[in-house]
Amino acid sequence: MPLPAPTSLLRLVAIPRLSAAGRWRVEAMRSISEPCLLWFTKGQGRITISGVTRGYTAHNAIFIPAGVMHGFEAGPQVFGTAVFFGRDCDVTLPKVPLHLRVREVHAQQEANILLDSIQREMDSDVPAHDRATRHYLGLLGVWLERQAKKTDADAPRTDATRRLVARYTALLERNFRSGMGVAEFAAALGVTPTHLTRCCNIACGRSALALLQDRRIFEARKLLAETRMPVGRIAENLGFNSPAYFTRAFQHLTGKSPSAFRRAS
Repeated sequence: MPLPAPTSLLRLVAIPRLSAAGRWRVEAMRSISEPCLLWFTKGQGRITISGVTRGYTAHNAIFIPAGVMHGFEAGPQVFGTAVFFGRDCDVTLPKVPLHLRVREVHAQQEANILLDSIQREMDSDVPAHDRATRHYLGLLGVWLERQAKKTDADAPRTDATRRLVARYTALLERNFRSGMGVAEFAAALGVTPTHLTRCCNIACGRSALALLQDRRIFEARKLLAETRMPVGRIAENLGFNSPAYFTRAFQHLTGKSPSAFRRAS
C-alpha cells in the first residue's frame, strides 16, 4: 500500500536544488501529488511528460498537474524556479500539462516579477503577507492561462501514438505497485506488448518496460532514502515477487544494492 502523503504547502525551489540529493530525483519517471510549474531561465535539456519527450530551453514554462508521470534532465547549466502549489491550492490552474515557449520579453519579465513577488511575500512577516501571496499566486495562474491561449500550449499533435502512451503512463502511475508487467498493461489497453513498446520508443525513446522499471525504481530509491522501511517490505510494497528479485533488479538498474544505496543516502 502507498504511504500516506505528508502535508504539502506552497513553496518555491531553485531547480538546481531539486537534484541536490541525486539527479534521479528529477530525471527518473515519477509523479507528485500537487500541481507543479517549472520555469527555466537558463540551460536546456529534455523533459518527458505522460511518456512524450520534448526539448526545453530558457524561458520555457512547463506546468504539470498532480499525478502526471514525468521526469526531466537537470544538468549543471540549468537554472530556474520550480513552484509547488500544494495539494490544497485553490488557485485556478490548467487541468492538463502545458509546455509553453515564452518568446516575448515582456511575458518573460512578468513571470520573473511574479515569482520574485511571491517569494518576497512568503518570506515576509508584514501584515497581510499571506493574503498578498495568494493574490500573486492567482496572478501567476492568470499568466499561465494567457500564455497558453497565446501559444496554444505549443503542443505536439495528439496522434494515436501519443494518446496510447499517455494512457499507458496514466495506467502505469495508478498500478506500478501491483506487480503488473508490460504484457498485462498492454492487454488492459487493448494492444499487443510489441505495439505498446513501439509507440513508447517513438514518443520518448524508451521502451514500455524501461518506463515501468524507471517508475518502480524511483519509488524504491525514495523509500530507501526517506524511510526506514525494511527492504523486504519495500519489495512487497512495489509488487516484486521476492526481496531477492527486487535486490537484483535494483542493483542492475542503479549499480548499488538497496542497502548500499540507503547507506549512501
